[in-house]
Amino acid sequence: QVQLVESGGGWVQDGGSLRLSCTASGGTLSNYIMGWFRQAPGKEREFVGAIIRNGVLKYYADSVKGRFTISRENAKNTVVLQMNSLKPEDTAIYFCAASNVPDAVQPISIAFYKNWGQGTQVTVSS
Repeated sequence: QVQLVESGGGWVQDGGSLRLSCTASGGTLSNYIMGWFRQAPGKEREFVGAIIRNGVLKYYADSVKGRFTISRENAKNTVVLQMNSLKPEDTAIYFCAASNVPDAVQPISIAFYKNWGQGTQVTVSS
């Protein structure tokens, strides 16, 4: 079973950038749809973005579209979430997750993801 570890979180000022990485062991990430989710205090976990296996098609939540970019670094067995123009409302714990659903399925539901990392904290101050 693939195990996921996120890294790259931290503190940044409004308008800043962070690069989150999700690295795997026990499996090859290119065999999975990979998603990023986030959970702010007192709120439900929400979809941020996802990338299908071949990296051609990507999905983003409206709240991050144009600011966040997901990419694959297959040689490193890693998926990256580049976050630019960060806002205080982006403050949350960010999780990466792996899904076995077919690429034809729109992978925005938490229910599609069975393998999760432990999360990394992102704090954006105003």
